[in-house]
Amino acid sequence: MGISEKYIVAIDLGTSKTALTVAKVSGEDVQIIYYKEVPSSGIRYSGVFNESSVTGVLSQAIHEAEEELGIKITSAVVGMPKFPVVQQINTAVMQERGEDCDITAEDIAYLKNFAESSYPLADPQKDAIYGAVAQSFSDGENFQIIESDIIGMTGDNLEGNFKIFIGNKRSLNKIDHVMNRVGIPAIRKYFTADSTAKAVLSDSEMENGVALIDFGGGCTSVSIYHGSIMRHYASIPFGGKNISDDIKTECQISDILAENIKLGYGACMPEKLQNLSEKIIHIRSNSADPDKQLPVKYLSEIITARVEEIIMAILYEIEQSGFADMIRSGIVVTGGVAQTANLGNYIYDISGYKVRTGYPKGLFSCQGCDGITDTSATTSVGLILAALEDKGINCAINSEDFTNATVTVENSDKAADQQDVEAEKPDEGVQQTLLEFETVEPEPKPKGESKPETRAKPKMRWTQKVVNTLFNLYDNANDETPQA
Repeated sequence: MGISEKYIVAIDLGTSKTALTVAKVSGEDVQIIYYKEVPSSGIRYSGVFNESSVTGVLSQAIHEAEEELGIKITSAVVGMPKFPVVQQINTAVMQERGEDCDITAEDIAYLKNFAESSYPLADPQKDAIYGAVAQSFSDGENFQIIESDIIGMTGDNLEGNFKIFIGNKRSLNKIDHVMNRVGIPAIRKYFTADSTAKAVLSDSEMENGVALIDFGGGCTSVSIYHGSIMRHYASIPFGGKNISDDIKTECQISDILAENIKLGYGACMPEKLQNLSEKIIHIRSNSADPDKQLPVKYLSEIITARVEEIIMAILYEIEQSGFADMIRSGIVVTGGVAQTANLGNYIYDISGYKVRTGYPKGLFSCQGCDGITDTSATTSVGLILAALEDKGINCAINSEDFTNATVTVENSDKAADQQDVEAEKPDEGVQQTLLEFETVEPEPKPKGESKPETRAKPKMRWTQKVVNTLFNLYDNANDETPQA
């Protein structure tokens, strides 16, 4: 691996699909070299529900990525659940800084960390802070200053107002449990509302006001931006899986078949299907039951009814935010369900906002990675963006480097064992005494008493040396001296 070369591995644990993304970073060049989606298992509302099921799916996904890329994944960044999440407000203050002291980015970071750590959670055993977003700042004389403007100003006092996002602590613990089971730690867990928006929205949209609807499989969320700042976040536990369940119930078919029919023929607004409304889907039966006939128009009516329910709930959240009249750039819809035919037109009809479908912006090269430019990949791209801001993250090494490190550790361990053997050899003066002691017969045991079973104690030194070697590789990644 090159001196400045590293890998970022992002895992999106969704209700309908689990996505694994690998980006290769060489200096300023970022290339997504792997992206694959697999059906999820054991996840509800974007949170881990059955740890064993999630572990099985994720282990296979990691193994396939390692085999195809020739790397050893050692860690990953993971998205936090999108539901349930609530938002609160907290304030942080720095006083007596000195009137001539410039306000720096470090001061802003300190205030943000203080606002997060000082917020009084109602139940610290149950709740956890997922993140914080700065809303405005004050230097004591000027108010409602945004972050980019206040950096560089001077002031004796500095006050910041922050939106604090609070979620379920147990959900985060379950992610850690799953990652430990697959053998790689979650080096970072990100609240993806802000990172996904940066992967989809334009600067002008965030400045003028926009609502980003992330229409996922298990939940749907809305993030509202104005003045280039996320002002509001809300989520509801309904998504594409509810649409599939409706199709399954109405047509009395399997989960997989209902999902495939939705993806292949799903559309909103049955009155605008034109010739497609006359088509009929013939569902063959593999049992004694007769075949089924599903008109595409009826399928659209099922989908439209559920979509209307979800969108009305999201529009209510937009109204409650207080920014409903400030969304001049309208609504951007992303997520897996965003590709449903006529969805944008339907949202426009019931809301009056102009609507566009949000695809990942072309921020990286991604040749040969099918699916990375679809709406379902926006969360994964956002995770890569967030991880790039943490300069020290490196989630994988080349398999050759890992093998060489392992061989070196094995040789070192064998040498250490040989040294232990040499050290344990008795000198000639005591050898005879030891031999005589070893030949002494044991005392006879009473009948019926069994000899206790003895087991060799496992050696942990090899594993620890491997870990230490890997950390040395990470530490030397930015060293200009090539490593042997």
